[in-house]
Amino acid sequence: MAEVTDGDFAAEVIDSELPVLVEFTADWCPPCRQMGPVLSALAEEEGGRLKVVQLDVDTNPVTTNAYKVLSMPTFMVFRGGEPVKAMVGARPKRRLLEELSDVL
Repeated sequence: MAEVTDGDFAAEVIDSELPVLVEFTADWCPPCRQMGPVLSALAEEEGGRLKVVQLDVDTNPVTTNAYKVLSMPTFMVFRGGEPVKAMVGARPKRRLLEELSDVL
């Protein structure tokens, strides 16, 4: 799963042809680490319809603050350069897919 930074967020997320699921994450966040395998599987299964990336909030404060992310993990779906959905907290893959069904 790709990692994005403040420096390449616009190119990788805002300018993406596909919808992008961004996980705002941190190394110190146990639920974030729990989501790693779920997001990797999602990225493999939905690769043709959805791009999945992670952004470390500690090393990328500009993007984190721009989208007012306060809790980890926060998931945001971007489509056409705009955030269209936000979810907070770890969840099983099945539930994540259900919540993403309206944006895929």
